[in-house]
Amino acid sequence: MRCVIARFPFDLTRSGVLESMEGVMPEPVTGESVIIGRRTYPVKQVGGVITRQDRRDFSIGEVVRAMTRLGFTCVGLPQSVAPTHTLSPFQRASAMLGSPLSG
Repeated sequence: MRCVIARFPFDLTRSGVLESMEGVMPEPVTGESVIIGRRTYPVKQVGGVITRQDRRDFSIGEVVRAMTRLGFTCVGLPQSVAPTHTLSPFQRASAMLGSPLSG
């Protein structure tokens, strides 16, 4: 399958990806991941191995699209890990000081 990752064309096959990832130990998964064989790898690790490019050069979406088209299972960020609400610096300071401006 022909795909473009970081503006470079690649001819990827399922067997080629399996072969490239053989013997590669997965790094800890903290975000999106792809299941290859019996192992779960971070998407950026897989992209780096199969393209031999710096991980900063391609996006997670490019690799996820390619892996999905090749039939690999891609797993998104779990909802429990995604931040639901972030306080602004002012809100954090007010909470720490006991909201002196609310009186």
